[in-house]
Amino acid sequence: MSPTDALDPNAPEALWSADTVYRSDLFAGKVAMVSGGGSGIGRATALLFARLGARVAICGRTADKLERVAAFARERGATMIAVPTNVREPEQVDALFKRIHDEFGRLDYTVNNAGGQFPQSAIDYAPKGWNAVINNNLNGTWYMMQRAAQYWRDTGTPGSICNIAVVIERGMPGVAHTVAARAGIIGATRTVAVEWAPLNIRVNCVAPGLTATEGLDVYPPEARKEFPRANPMKRPGTAMEIAEACVYLSASSGSFITGEVLTVDGGGKLWGELWTAGRPDYFRIEDSPSP
Repeated sequence: MSPTDALDPNAPEALWSADTVYRSDLFAGKVAMVSGGGSGIGRATALLFARLGARVAICGRTADKLERVAAFARERGATMIAVPTNVREPEQVDALFKRIHDEFGRLDYTVNNAGGQFPQSAIDYAPKGWNAVINNNLNGTWYMMQRAAQYWRDTGTPGSICNIAVVIERGMPGVAHTVAARAGIIGATRTVAVEWAPLNIRVNCVAPGLTATEGLDVYPPEARKEFPRANPMKRPGTAMEIAEACVYLSASSGSFITGEVLTVDGGGKLWGELWTAGRPDYFRIEDSPSP
């Protein structure tokens, strides 16, 4: 690893050594599953659960990315397995949960982070592009939520689900497809939090604002140039900040919280502009002419 990589807050080494408010044995004896665990928020969350003593399963579609994260954790004494999974395929989701049970004999926490989108004006979406994002971010997350709940129902054990959503109060121009999908997940979360309470299953969401991960690379340069205007703190969040929010909701600190959306956005839902596909000319504010 180069010195530059070592300074990257998203590098596994940086995530592993980052300060955390949680004690190192918080999740001793527990098992967590994190989807999309090969990069970004998912990687940070999986490594934090592992640092705190959990045995962890990560899934995603790219086997080598997953295995690099798992190998990194194992080299530091943690227990982590990588299970390549397309969450859009219910049969693969079933196989994932079977593997977790066969490997660990239990599951305590599910963090649904897998997802993806591309910036584009909504008026130009092709049906294929719209459906791909909805299928991944809405249907895939739902399959994981439902299968986790079925696991806990069938084993008679409690569980916690934390879904990564987006801040939807004001919309997010340029990614209407993922906003629609994540709004669906928030609605489902609030509904099943009531339905599944008798099973001792808690269901919550973390809604990150602009977060500095490699995922920002998909946005055009003109959009990234304006990202400091996304919130009143004038900075992006970090993957570690989102990971700690997931831990908060999953651990005993969140034991009386269900059906909620924890917004971690630097105040972006109150003030800020986030044009993910670039600011349209109509919304540009030109400098006032000199008198």
